[in-house]
Amino acid sequence: MAKPVYAAAAVHVPAPPEQVFGLITDWPRHQEWMLMTTARRVGEVGLEAYTGVRPFGFLDTMTITHWQPPTLLRITHTGRVVRGRGAIRVLPQRGGSRVVWAEELELPFGALGRAAWPLARPVAVALLRHCLRRLAALLPAT
Repeated sequence: MAKPVYAAAAVHVPAPPEQVFGLITDWPRHQEWMLMTTARRVGEVGLEAYTGVRPFGFLDTMTITHWQPPTLLRITHTGRVVRGRGAIRVLPQRGGSRVVWAEELELPFGALGRAAWPLARPVAVALLRHCLRRLAALLPAT
């Protein structure tokens, strides 16, 4: 296995953890906060997310490995393009919640993907943060 890369972002969401976790795990609503992504549950522990505009995009298959509402969701990415682990943690915080989204991924394209990571990482972190801000905007302030 190639050495994985890591990206994470965190934002404040002005809603309680139960409400935030509920929206995060409402798979049909992912398209409201995750850029160009639709998601659905497949069986008891499977997820599928399509990112892109058909036919240009990719399918991200995942397995839920840890489910601890309302504070923690861990998944394993099992697809051909995206492989690795991800986690979303929702922590109580004054005035709402702090949401931390972390991804530890095996990059596609081998050595070329790893060589490009120093340039791609700031973009990946900005995208994570942007999606989390979109999530926050969907929830009413407490």
